[in-house]
Amino acid sequence: MEFFKFSKTFNFMGKSKFSMILSIVLVLGSFVLLATKGLNYGVDFAGGTIVQVKYNTAAPIDEMREKLKSNTIFEGASITEFGSEDEVVIRMRTATGDVVVDVGDITREALMGTGEFEIRRVDIVGPKVGSELKEKGIMSLILAVMGILIYVAFRFEWRFAVASIVALVHDVSIALGAIALVGLEVNLDVLAALLTILGYSLNDTIIVFDRIREGVVKGRDVELAEIIDNSITKTLARTTLTSLTTLFVVFTLFMFGGEIIHAFAFTLLVGIVVGTYSSIFVASPTLLLFGFDVKKYHVKLAEKAKREAEKERMRSQFESGIM
Repeated sequence: MEFFKFSKTFNFMGKSKFSMILSIVLVLGSFVLLATKGLNYGVDFAGGTIVQVKYNTAAPIDEMREKLKSNTIFEGASITEFGSEDEVVIRMRTATGDVVVDVGDITREALMGTGEFEIRRVDIVGPKVGSELKEKGIMSLILAVMGILIYVAFRFEWRFAVASIVALVHDVSIALGAIALVGLEVNLDVLAALLTILGYSLNDTIIVFDRIREGVVKGRDVELAEIIDNSITKTLARTTLTSLTTLFVVFTLFMFGGEIIHAFAFTLLVGIVVGTYSSIFVASPTLLLFGFDVKKYHVKLAEKAKREAEKERMRSQFESGIM
């Protein structure tokens, strides 16, 4: 990024109070949405049946809805395009695996007279399986966060680990709040997007933390806020270019990718924006809130270097036969 540098250091920490208040408001708003409106769990988690139908021409969705109303099995079913206008997916919240006649045959009979079509796929997820998938999905998020906590604590210091987890909780909470706000169907694709957000946001945060650590090691008498401002400014070009290019690709998928990846792309769009924001305005200011002290860190480094030197001295004496 040598060709794209900022000539001055920006005062990010001067805006930290406002940014933290904004983040708290957004996270609390997300919690309120999740508590009141809740998530719209799809077939993957709530259980149900998916039937994929392919027509020779554009699918007559309105006519299909009228036809399906005549059968109680399809009560409350949703019909959406699946990648193209000639292919649709019928989603039913109740699993029909206990029906004696194959659900594909029932669908074929119900749609008679709507044109030439074929049943390409029938997936049935029982309520128990859906519940297990939901539990495992939540567990995967928790394990991912715990793994990140251990990794960052080992690589940096516990305050850095806590700051990174605060940023990740911030990102996932707002992403879930946005999903609840628009009523997006939560399925395995959304879960994959949330896990991707964790990785993307952590990557941004680690790059900033690396620079902060370098600044802390080099400047004993420099204030932490100044080190953070310098570190974020140095990585800002990389962060801006990476986020914009990724955002452009995901936005293209969201606009033109079709129904099949709509939920995945929307979740990533929100996640990229809040993830980039949190690595600058949430993770770094959290270090200040937890009282990270540059001078104490240098004392800690000096003690560590002293212990390493003592170990090396004893090893040398042992190898020389002195001990």
